[in-house]
Amino acid sequence: MGTDAIRLDGKIAVITGGAGGIGAATARLMAARGAKLVIADIALDRAEALAAELPDAIALHLDLADEASTEAMVAATVRHFGRLDVLHNNAALLGPEIAQADGDVEHMATTLWDRTYAVNVRGTMIACRAALPHLRASRGNIVNTVSNLALQGHIIQAAYSSSKAAIVQMTRAIAASHGVYGVRCNAVAPGMTVTPALLEAFPPPLRKCVEDETLRDRLGAPEDIAEAVAFLASDAARNITGQVLVADGGAASHVPGIAGFRAFFGEH
Repeated sequence: MGTDAIRLDGKIAVITGGAGGIGAATARLMAARGAKLVIADIALDRAEALAAELPDAIALHLDLADEASTEAMVAATVRHFGRLDVLHNNAALLGPEIAQADGDVEHMATTLWDRTYAVNVRGTMIACRAALPHLRASRGNIVNTVSNLALQGHIIQAAYSSSKAAIVQMTRAIAASHGVYGVRCNAVAPGMTVTPALLEAFPPPLRKCVEDETLRDRLGAPEDIAEAVAFLASDAARNITGQVLVADGGAASHVPGIAGFRAFFGEH
């Protein structure tokens, strides 16, 4: 396959939560590499604006908490493009009010827990279920956006992090059950990524806490995560399935307290 294996020429890709942040960056990158796109988002106006910028893309309304909406997304994709090659499950329940309410388990509202799981876990499952027959036909693949918090404990975001951990296991389950049909399923686990939603939800002192634990000189950008997603979606990753690619600038790779050690030894 050579160096062209990273290209996505002719592939039909659905990106959920594709209207902004990581989803929009991934849409732009996949389009640049030759994919035809469905940008699915609850914010249809923003999805339509992005689709208008790209050479071969359509926008669809998606409410991941609504089973019929999620199934209709896949059906509309196949009806319009005739096939489906890549499903990028990127949409999740986000926003400053959600982040502020999502704390530890002792103080967790059942309604927030249920809403988080309805969107993040149940919605992702339904999208995968609807897509898999078409991915079997095309020998396509799924890339799920999870989080490095799916692999770590934290004092906040118990609902979000545990929902993403459930998607990690769903990723492995689909890889195991459908690999024999030529379907791959992987996940990308970003760390704190500088998106408009993040800037609104997390004040500078909290962002600084994570930045100090990052092995790079900055937090990740949406384009950084898009590169990981596009790689896993491409034929260059043809022998990779059931894996979680952690793209967090090394924040999860070291012992806790590295920021304190840096300060003690006078680094930076």
